[in-house]
Order: sequence, then C-alpha cells, then structure tokens
Amino acid sequence: MDKIVVITGGSRGIGAATARLAAQRGYAVCIGYAANEAAARQVEADVKKSGARALVVKADVSIEADVVRLFQSADRELGRPSALVNNAGIVDAGSRVESMSAARLQRMFAINVVGSFLCAREAVKLMARRHGGQGGAIVNVSSVAARLGSPGEYVDYAASKGAIDTFTVGLAKELAADGIRVNAVRPGVIRTEIHASSGDPGRVDRIGAGAPLGRAGEAEEVARAVLWLLSDEASYTTATLLDVSGGR
Repeated sequence: MDKIVVITGGSRGIGAATARLAAQRGYAVCIGYAANEAAARQVEADVKKSGARALVVKADVSIEADVVRLFQSADRELGRPSALVNNAGIVDAGSRVESMSAARLQRMFAINVVGSFLCAREAVKLMARRHGGQGGAIVNVSSVAARLGSPGEYVDYAASKGAIDTFTVGLAKELAADGIRVNAVRPGVIRTEIHASSGDPGRVDRIGAGAPLGRAGEAEEVARAVLWLLSDEASYTTATLLDVSGGR
C-alpha cells in the first residue's frame, strides 16, 4: 500500500515538522494550510528535496466544503490517503473564562474540534474497508492542556483538546474493524509560532523550564511520536493518548 498522508496545519510548527519527517520516511505528503501559502510552499519544497511527492492545498478545516476539497485533491493528485494527521488548531490570547466572548469560543471549537471531525470523516470514507479502502491510521494532535485545564489562560483551548481526547478514543473503537487505528499525541510546551500568536512569545521558555526535563520541546520531537503512531511499529496501538510533554 502506498503511504500517503494528509497533514492539516502543515505550513508551520508541528505540522511542518511532521510533513518533513513523513517525507523522509517514504510518505507522499498533502500539506493543508489555511493562510500562509509561502510557508506551505517552503514545506512543499523541503518534502520534494527528500525525494517525496507533495501537494499543497489551501483549506480552512472549519469549512466543510474546504475539507471535502482537501481530501478530493489528495485522492486525485497523490492517490488514496493511508494516513491523516489532524494537526490544524488555534489558541487565542490568554484570558479568564468570564472574559471570553461567544465568537471566540465558536471559532476555537469550529477549528479545533469540528475541523478534526470533518477531516476524520473524509479520511474514513477513503481508508475504511467498508468503503473499499485498505485501512490506515489517524493521529490527532491534542495537548496536555486537556488534563491540566490551563486555568487563567486558555480553558477554552484546553476544553477543545479534551474533546479531541474523547473523540480519539471513541473513533478508534468505532473504526477498529475497518482497519483504521486512531491515536493522539498530547504535546506539552513546544517551541512553535503558536505562542507568539497568543500574545505571549516568552511563554515557551518560561513554562518549558518548569517541566521535569527542564526545557520546552521541539516540533521535531512531537513529529517523531506522530510518525511512530502512523507506522507499522504501532500496529497494536489504538485509542491511545501519548504525552510528549517532558514529563509534565
């Protein structure tokens, strides 16, 4: 079976690191991105330098038509996907719950939760044995915030990732007979651009130093966990939440 992976949020951070590593491991890579085409094209170039095929597709995962088009494009241009990395996600500025607007909450859950459901839905249509597929693997990118709660900062983000944890376990049990394994990685504080977008670029070093390993993680360290979960080395692993958090 050809190894073809769709990675959402693939233009930066964990998604970009996963795309580059997947290419090195022999995957053709579909890079989904929402806004930064230049960054996505750079990842595409890096994938191709590894000798792998690459496709870049602009898609907002909170928009159903975009998600459908993302998977149709991957299937048409690269072949039927065998893997999905549900990585696209957002965090907002640090805030207490009493200051959060409905618009903020709707956007958070539309991208982080609904988007992951929609992408998994389209992947299942292509991978599940009941739909003529050959099986595959899905890795959702959650966060240790799901169990820590992120009080005073990002309770909405933490709650959205808690939903992803439950989604992972339920979907894994639903799809086991279809030959699809579903797992999640739960990163801790990782050195990516998402912290600057939350208005607190210094958070990485400040919070990372408090982990038992004494530092923030790197996107490549999360990518290695993702690729293990996608691989045959994890063939008896499903419905699992793997913390990549420096011991936090």
